[in-house]
Amino acid sequence: MLLRAYDPQRDREAAHRIYREVGWLEKGQEENAGLVLDAGRAHVAEVEGSAEVVVTTAWGTLHYGDAPQRREPLPLCGVTGVATSRVARKRGLAARVTARAVAQDAADGAIVAGLGMFEQGFYNRLGFGTGGYEHWVAFDPAQLRARREARVPSRLTADDWEAAHAARLARWKGHGAVDIAPAGLTRYEMAETKNGFGLGYRREGDGTLTHYVWMSAPNVERGPYTVQWAAYQDYDQLLELLAVLHNLGDQVHLVRMREPQGIQLQDLIVQPFKGQNVTARSDYAQRIIAEAYWQMRICDLEACLARTRLPGEAVRFNLELGDPIEALLPEDAPWRGVAGRYVVTLGPSSGAERGWDASLPTLTATVNAFTRMWLGVRPATGLAATDDLSGPPDLLQALDSALCLPEPKPDWDY
Repeated sequence: MLLRAYDPQRDREAAHRIYREVGWLEKGQEENAGLVLDAGRAHVAEVEGSAEVVVTTAWGTLHYGDAPQRREPLPLCGVTGVATSRVARKRGLAARVTARAVAQDAADGAIVAGLGMFEQGFYNRLGFGTGGYEHWVAFDPAQLRARREARVPSRLTADDWEAAHAARLARWKGHGAVDIAPAGLTRYEMAETKNGFGLGYRREGDGTLTHYVWMSAPNVERGPYTVQWAAYQDYDQLLELLAVLHNLGDQVHLVRMREPQGIQLQDLIVQPFKGQNVTARSDYAQRIIAEAYWQMRICDLEACLARTRLPGEAVRFNLELGDPIEALLPEDAPWRGVAGRYVVTLGPSSGAERGWDASLPTLTATVNAFTRMWLGVRPATGLAATDDLSGPPDLLQALDSALCLPEPKPDWDY
């Protein structure tokens, strides 16, 4: 078995075969698969002369900070795909190739990494910690309270991928927001959307796309429709997009969308509990579900904390940090994780340096749990109960206060 970089001339057909075997590629859609393979880096595991595992990554940015004046852009490695063929399962290859991919991007400057998980537990072995809950709200658009009138929107198709990608990059971003740089990935998502279409608005004068929703519609006539994503630059634009959805309610019975950051969508739904009770167990069931399906990990602790600016009093402590990814990497890997002993400061001016100060309290954690705490997914006291993180009670409470952040929302699935 050989782990190596993906070679388009040698491996493309094998990659397509793998994608077909895992259900990611339909006949005639091979060009779309190339958009993912060519968007960033790809790595494979070769078994008996053929690629049987393929992992893809793309460069991006994580926006970290509780307020715009303290928000910092952090270079991110986005793991955009991990696929294993039918003949290479249960050999540990997917984990090893993914570790190799993360290590390569970390060595080249990515200080955080993120991904969407197929199930909880697998990527924990690579140091990834689970993110916060995303609320998916399914509602009757006719029962959505429109707080403003919607102008006549413009139609968008998959051919508008360049403008759509630019609008995603220019959208409003809160703490934890992610941008994925390659436009080819937005093109791929739009091309792969079943009965995909968009509705949005362009700026008068130069025609720049400013805000829109991109939707899928398995049943075009009655729905459900799913808002795959929304891009907007302020809440007024969001309200206009919600008014557009409301206007579909004469014909469409259900719309499903991810709750926008900072908004409680239930505030805008008329009689939400009645709707849930009346439609339960139907094809148009109105409900709100919560799923935690994304994960992140720190790849460079010193760099991440150097860009961390918190408003409260500084907290200083020793950190005993473990990183499980090193067990999956060879000794000569260009990067082998972030395990070690550090002296850490969290506050208006944060930082980490390798070393130890016997006068300070000690926090012991895996990079998985520390990343979750640093992002504000859950407080230190809660993580001490459920994850691999421990320390003196006074230190944990001080960390709760220091890392009192808005719930992180990537707002970009990849």
